[in-house]
Amino acid sequence: MLKLVGILGLLVVAAAAYIRLAPSDPARWHVPLTFDADQDSKYGVQRVVQTGPDGLARLDALIGKPPLAGSVAEGHATYVVRTPFWGFPDYVTAQQDGDRLRIFSRLRFGRSDLGVNGRRVEQWLAVLKAG
Repeated sequence: MLKLVGILGLLVVAAAAYIRLAPSDPARWHVPLTFDADQDSKYGVQRVVQTGPDGLARLDALIGKPPLAGSVAEGHATYVVRTPFWGFPDYVTAQQDGDRLRIFSRLRFGRSDLGVNGRRVEQWLAVLKAG
C-alpha cells in the first residue's frame, strides 16, 4: 500500500512538472482574431469590447507579464496566464482594432476550464471599464 501511495505521489509530481514546464509554441497560440461577437465555450471565452484605442495597453498592464508573442505596439499580443494552485497555462490573445479590443482566452490542457477563463476576463474587463 505504501508503495502504491509513493507511485501515485510521483505521478502527481511528474504531471505538475509537465504542466508547469511544457514549452509553448507561439505559432500555435498567437493567432489573428476575427470574431465579432462574444462567445463562451467549455474551453474558454471570446470577448469584443469598446475600450478606446488604448485598451490593449491597459490590458497588458493588468496582465503584468511579457507576451509570449506579439506586442502592444503591434496591436496584437498573446500571453500565458497560469491558474494559481496547479499552474495550468491558459493562453490569452488580445487584438486592438481601433476603439475595439478582441480577447480570446482559452485552456491548453484538459476538457474544460471550469469557467476560469471567463471569470478572469470579466475581472479584467471590469477594471478596464472602471478606469
